[in-house]
Amino acid sequence: MAIASRIQKRVLASFAAAAAAAAKLPEAAVVAAATTATGADAAEDDVISPSAVLQEQVQSVLEFGDTERLFAGERTATLVRTLAVLQAMSVGPLVDVATAALRSPAVAGSVPGRAAARATAYQHFCAGETAGEAAAAVRRLWRGGMGGILDYGIEDAEDGLACDRNAAGFLAAVDVAASLPPGSASVCIKITALCPIALLEKASDLLRWQHKHPSLNLPWKTHGFPILADSSPLYLTSSEPPALTADEERELSAAHGRLLAIAGRCAEHDIHLLVDAEYATVQPAIDYLTFAAALAFNVAGGGGEGRAIVHGTIQAYLVDARDRLGAMARAADGEGVCLALKLVRGAYLARETRLAARLGVPSPVHATAGDTHACFDGCAAFLLDRAARRRGAAAVTLATHNVESGRRAAARAVELGIGRGGGSGDGRGLLQFAQLMGMADGLSLGLRNAGFQVSKYLPYGPVEHVIPYLIRRAEENRGLLSSSSFDRQLLRKELVRRFKAAMMGRE
Repeated sequence: MAIASRIQKRVLASFAAAAAAAAKLPEAAVVAAATTATGADAAEDDVISPSAVLQEQVQSVLEFGDTERLFAGERTATLVRTLAVLQAMSVGPLVDVATAALRSPAVAGSVPGRAAARATAYQHFCAGETAGEAAAAVRRLWRGGMGGILDYGIEDAEDGLACDRNAAGFLAAVDVAASLPPGSASVCIKITALCPIALLEKASDLLRWQHKHPSLNLPWKTHGFPILADSSPLYLTSSEPPALTADEERELSAAHGRLLAIAGRCAEHDIHLLVDAEYATVQPAIDYLTFAAALAFNVAGGGGEGRAIVHGTIQAYLVDARDRLGAMARAADGEGVCLALKLVRGAYLARETRLAARLGVPSPVHATAGDTHACFDGCAAFLLDRAARRRGAAAVTLATHNVESGRRAAARAVELGIGRGGGSGDGRGLLQFAQLMGMADGLSLGLRNAGFQVSKYLPYGPVEHVIPYLIRRAEENRGLLSSSSFDRQLLRKELVRRFKAAMMGRE
């Protein structure tokens, strides 16, 4: 209970800052809705205090003190294995050696290397090698009150043939999701698996250059939905790039067609398609293709009758996240499109930092973790407020492992009347929370117990295909103060409780 108490205090102390950050976005009436402070009080304290109702909600919506209830139904062997893996990954030098081995083709490509990866990180973070194994994981989650996000773990295609193979794999994932209980599964994809990397980089350069020079004509563009802002890392394109060749335009059109085919299959079965964000050099082209599909399949409607099939992704660790989110919301309103977004912090920190250092340019990532947390919480507040006020025109997936952010968002959702319950009439379909398989299980279970829709992200595929994903997870969990530290504390507490209960039962 002491752990939860400390988190509650930090949440309450920082809520006003998050609300103020959200107020920078259009339509964000977060501060007004979340506070009852008078103008005199605000002037005197220079801080807007959370309402008494919100304070009570933050403290009561998510409960982590009772680990017996939190982990009810979880086998002791599973908890022991999870704690062992997370504890091992908290040892920095061990993670450094493991990631170096995974990056080595000689090790990762060898039979012993793949076997070692399969028995450790792969088993913990991935749902299996086949779609059937991933489907079994979804069924287990569904029986436990959660859903699954099927992610065929492939990325970074080099040519059109590879892209066609990957598209077939994604279509198969949609078919598997369609065979599962309704509402239990959605599908996640990466655009780098559907379009060659070199082409995405070139198209991104042209999109950045056009943002700086609006008169530039890009004949292959099919829409003008905003994907960049003045605060975006436009400096990554320092000179005018060459136009796409006829062959490149055909290949980009083929990538567009692959994405539309996948989104169309999802629409046929009413399955959500979540498009992952990736790294800055290719993100403009990823967003361009994502919103081309969203414009085709997402329809806004009053009274909760809108349809959100294609979900884009906002990375809160990027400096331009708030500005781009505001521009997207305004454009969606103008286009009559249901704006469906997944909000994440971001998983390419090391890559972005290395690139910026090599080019001698500012990093596109926030300078501090605190800035990233504030950006995430501000964007979440804005998205929740928008989903509540524009039902049928907005859908939100909050993908976070941060307990404080989860508490804050859950409390705000309760205050707005969205996200809990059993049907679309109460706003449940407007919001879901998501966490990766093998991470933040305590938060997932706490949100589930509070009545929220929760899904676990389930990568699957051959070990050699998901190695880039495993490396990112290892880096994310590196160190004693990593994002898994809270889970390790909860697991230890519950295992000690079970051990004591077993000993007392023997007496």
